[in-house]
Amino acid sequence: MAIHDLSAQLWHERELLDLLTFKLEEEQLLLTSGKTRWLSHATREVEQVLERLSAAGLARAVTAAAVAHEWGLPDESTLKDLAAGAPDAPWAELLSAHLKAMTDQTSLIRQLRDANAQFLRAASRSTQETLAETQPGAKTYDSHGRSERLVGARFFDQDL
Repeated sequence: MAIHDLSAQLWHERELLDLLTFKLEEEQLLLTSGKTRWLSHATREVEQVLERLSAAGLARAVTAAAVAHEWGLPDESTLKDLAAGAPDAPWAELLSAHLKAMTDQTSLIRQLRDANAQFLRAASRSTQETLAETQPGAKTYDSHGRSERLVGARFFDQDL
């Protein structure tokens, strides 16, 4: 039966969503700690999980269409439609539970994604400000030993 395959695929997809959550949290830890050296690796891992999720979603859609066909529902039925049209109550409950868990996980992933984007914008802004402040410029020291930026050229002549 295709419903067994669909259930296995939904479990696999939920595992991938958990992995994506972990990778996004890992990325967030790198961002908040300032350890950006490994950020490109973390981002690449997030992208790899997203590719795997895309493939799993496609496989799920094909299997869901087969289940819908077996149950006499339209081939383009969503997971919610399948749960509502399930011939047996246990399958309806299982599909509803999968749908709720995946919806909740997706919401958490969206929050993490948005927070990480905010951290990245703040880090970029901070980097730009730091670079702007480190522009080379002539400096001299005042009578107290503090450095000061020269406004114009100064020339000292000891003989005057």
